Amino acid sequence: MASAHRKNSSVAVRSIRVHRLAIPMRTKVSHAASQRAVAEPIIVVIELYGGVIGYGETLPRAYVTGETTDEAITVIERVFAPHLVEVRATNFGEALEAAQNLPWRDSLGKRVPAARAAVELALLDAFSRHFHRPIADAPGWLSLNNFGHPGSINTVRCSGVLASRNIAKMRKQLRLLWWYGLRDFKLKVGEPDDQLRLDSARRYLAGPLRSGRATLRIDANGTWSLAQASEQLDAWRDADIAFVEQPLARGDENDLGELKSCVHQPLMADESLVTREDAETLIDRGLVDGFNIRISKCGGILPSLELADIAARHGVTIQLGCMVGETSLLSAVGRRFLEMVPSVRFVESNFGKFLLADDVADRSLRFTFGGRLRSLDGDGWGVRVNPDRLERLTVKQFELML
Repeated sequence: MASAHRKNSSVAVRSIRVHRLAIPMRTKVSHAASQRAVAEPIIVVIELYGGVIGYGETLPRAYVTGETTDEAITVIERVFAPHLVEVRATNFGEALEAAQNLPWRDSLGKRVPAARAAVELALLDAFSRHFHRPIADAPGWLSLNNFGHPGSINTVRCSGVLASRNIAKMRKQLRLLWWYGLRDFKLKVGEPDDQLRLDSARRYLAGPLRSGRATLRIDANGTWSLAQASEQLDAWRDADIAFVEQPLARGDENDLGELKSCVHQPLMADESLVTREDAETLIDRGLVDGFNIRISKCGGILPSLELADIAARHGVTIQLGCMVGETSLLSAVGRRFLEMVPSVRFVESNFGKFLLADDVADRSLRFTFGGRLRSLDGDGWGVRVNPDRLERLTVKQFELML
């Protein structure tokens, strides 16, 4: 039972609502670890006393953080909702502290970063709007003195991701993305026909790759063994590959060190990079040259900013990644990240209705010609979630009054 004092407070959480969505995708996305034709984001809605509402989003992946969609919803209900009862803030700094102190594990000790991300994002959105303070206050509060406006938003360009198992479709996709001005590309590998698809992409990009006007990365999604990765990357040592993302499975860090010592291509961590402890281990052991920071994978925007700071201080390349099927809400969070973080090299985000058949926002966010992104106005995430669209796309929901 909420106390009378809490009921009269406009800076405490009144309720939390969780929506499980199902959004058809215009194109099926396939890679060695998964294939997907329907996006299933989770949207968390937090309402403060006083009526201000904030939104957060996550897309759990069992092969990324070990969380399924059903598990994440249960954890939000049983772990995070009770925690929010105690959240109060008299200023935005206290709200940032409350977000920073959200749990990382469930009652059994299992790590739950995807569930945490949705709650953290909704909480920050609500309090940013309530106090009329920008999310850009976060780096100063975290003492990240080299971070801040304009970050990388005006210089970085979105990448094209080639994730079709059909070579003809992959080449058509590459051609359309090139004509739309994109110059950085990532090819999903880990399939029997990797050589054919890589050769096809390299032939199309041959001149730009040689002249440095384009880049090509590959992503194995942790599906190779050490022997497979060593053999494949040795065969591709002259293939102008800018980065090899997650060649080995998470947990194979000992093998990753051996792989790093015998290949020529720079390596990037994705599934192996979730927490600050992961980042410090990867840095201390010299295992990778790049971090793929995905906000819903890494527990929210505050932990993601800290990972970017670790990377920047150690000369590690920063990539802002995304989960396939994110709505404009999570894309907006990505733009806020880019507005604060300098020297981001690669971005995979803001596909909007290029990929999704529908969206929760009034205006679907997507990159423009050349992969360019614009800054967003307003408090919070700077995007308006349309309640009617949210309800239409919801297949399951629950609400708890706190």
